[in-house]
Amino acid sequence: MAFQLDFGALLQYLGLFLEGTAVTLGLTAVASFLGISIGIAGAAALRTRCAACRNLVKTYVELIRNTPFIVQMFFIFFGLPSIGFRLTALQAAALAMTINLAAYAIEIIRAGLEAVPAGQAEAGRSMGLRPALIFILILLPQAFANVYPALVGQITITMLESAVVSQIAVVDLTHVADFIQSRNFRSFETYLVITIIYLVLAVMMRRLLAHAGRGLFAGRAR
Repeated sequence: MAFQLDFGALLQYLGLFLEGTAVTLGLTAVASFLGISIGIAGAAALRTRCAACRNLVKTYVELIRNTPFIVQMFFIFFGLPSIGFRLTALQAAALAMTINLAAYAIEIIRAGLEAVPAGQAEAGRSMGLRPALIFILILLPQAFANVYPALVGQITITMLESAVVSQIAVVDLTHVADFIQSRNFRSFETYLVITIIYLVLAVMMRRLLAHAGRGLFAGRAR
């Protein structure tokens, strides 16, 4: 029997595709905001004189970067309830994505801070600024400009890796595709469509964030 493509059979599921896409983007937005915020705090902690703080952050980074994301998610969703900490599937997915992104963001931002010339901090001290203000007003903006493309890349990777949250029944784009192909048995067309959607999302995300970065950090990178 000859194989025939039939994308028309997927039109009735357009609403589900849009819903799944919205969930994927929503999770990515939450994880990006919280993950980069934690990344800033972690990178700042690595610059302190508190050895315990530095060691804690280093341990966290090594633990997360050297274990699979899906295992981290399973631990949060299936493991934590054993000690009385229960989360919904959506909450567990958002937390896992945040924790994972944060570990990479810490290292990326740390590298950006190290690339800022030491004279910048000295100039801030000569102006009488406190260390916290030097970090926030002088070092951090330049560090972000230095590593912004790397952060954009990591955000995009996080969005693509979010496909595994369907394993804990989060109704994201991949979960929607699984559901649709179980109903119409058109696996090729269904997974081709979400492949294209993920591709479009990744390309658009990179371009939009890159465009925003050119406006935010013009002239700051070193």
